[in-house]
Amino acid sequence: MANPIPRVRFAPSPTGMLHVGNARTALYNWLFARHNGGEFVLRIEDTDVERSEARYETQLIEDLRWLGLDWSEGPETGGPYAPYRQSERLEIYRDHTERLLNQDKAYRCFCTAEELEQERQLALSQHRTQVYSGKCRALTPAEATARAAAGAPFAVRLAVPDTPLRFHDIVRGDVEFASEAVGDFILVRSSGIPVYNYVVTIDDALMKITHVIRGDDHISNTPRQVAIYQAFDWGRPQFAHLSTILGSDRERLSKRHGATSVASFREMGILPEALANYLALLGWGAEGGTRETFTRDELIAEFKLERVTPSPAVFDWDKLHWLNRHVIKQTPLPELRALAWPFFAKRNWLPPATGQAVVEWFDHLLELFLPAVDQLQQLPEKAAALWLIPELSQEDAALLMSETGKKVADAFAAKVRAEHGPMTPPRFKELMNEVKVETGVKGKDLFHPVRIILTGVHSGPEFDKLIPLFEEGSRLDLPAHVLSVRERVELWERKP
Repeated sequence: MANPIPRVRFAPSPTGMLHVGNARTALYNWLFARHNGGEFVLRIEDTDVERSEARYETQLIEDLRWLGLDWSEGPETGGPYAPYRQSERLEIYRDHTERLLNQDKAYRCFCTAEELEQERQLALSQHRTQVYSGKCRALTPAEATARAAAGAPFAVRLAVPDTPLRFHDIVRGDVEFASEAVGDFILVRSSGIPVYNYVVTIDDALMKITHVIRGDDHISNTPRQVAIYQAFDWGRPQFAHLSTILGSDRERLSKRHGATSVASFREMGILPEALANYLALLGWGAEGGTRETFTRDELIAEFKLERVTPSPAVFDWDKLHWLNRHVIKQTPLPELRALAWPFFAKRNWLPPATGQAVVEWFDHLLELFLPAVDQLQQLPEKAAALWLIPELSQEDAALLMSETGKKVADAFAAKVRAEHGPMTPPRFKELMNEVKVETGVKGKDLFHPVRIILTGVHSGPEFDKLIPLFEEGSRLDLPAHVLSVRERVELWERKP
């Protein structure tokens, strides 16, 4: 019999932003499906009614699409196993609960929270595993039915057989849990809301998921899900549990390590191709293990679960920035323009949209400053001197007020005042040579004072590239005016 088409799913809860750990899980599922000619399913696990919000579902779908992932079935696309939101599948779960109760594979538990806490404390004092004793399992079906009919609140627990719960993990090998370490766990709370392990197992089975690829924080859930598969006499999917992502301090990655949500990386100006490339490397490597840059198609061609390591992966900002610079270099200028423009429009330095002259000028700006940034959000700071000259540092102010600095600055300012047309790079070079001859100053002592007057700092891009940006920008109709060379000199002369 031929193997079924691989079917994997990404099943996030809409209770917060999509963070890098879940994004990597989604990416690995998507790569596995694409590499093996399978299907990638998006399912929303929103049975946590109090914390689930529609805005988070909207955001995570947007983030997944930005990352370049797509799916054949999902809440907004439909599919043969719809609905794809758990909150819309409650009737399905109720039917399966009745089936287990009728087959005596599950039972009603009438224990109160106080009774369960007493049990837990007793087990704790006796150094035993803190699992339910199973005392309601001894109730006859008639007794349980009568108490339920009388209005006594109850949860539904699975009657777990007294045999080891085993599964094979593609990443970690064979795994076994003793049944007494699991106990007769709850399937449906007394509120009527089914628990995560129950609904995820039913959904995976009914949606014919063949491989469950998820984070290793779910390993302790897997024996419970194995027990549910066994109770329904269902075949099990293959499991693969991905390693934890750590921060630089070797602790689990969290907000204290910096940005962790996909949306925040997007806001920084990390390109989706760079983030996808980096996430793929957090626990996986291609054959040979030395290559680190991949296009999306190359990742699909190379990806195999057998190459995923069980060792924790450390999030390395330097490597992400290196990959982002690599992707920036490979990205066509029109695409980079579309990505970078909003960072300037947000500061009201550029209009939301504009004509060809501004576009060409902005392209020159990008060509000059992009090599100096790790993230697109850094661009406005790098190019800020086009619009405004910052307050001088103590070092630069002292340099400008030194005897040599003042001599160069005064000579340069006088020559700019005498100019009648726009400044060009050749003319600027001529002026600097004239200042050099008049003052006898050369090298950095000549150029640093001039650069401080024009940009507010003593180092930066070459003048032959800056001058056209100053002059052409000053003639454009922009929300914030770009200062010409003359205006910069005049501004310096007005300062006390």
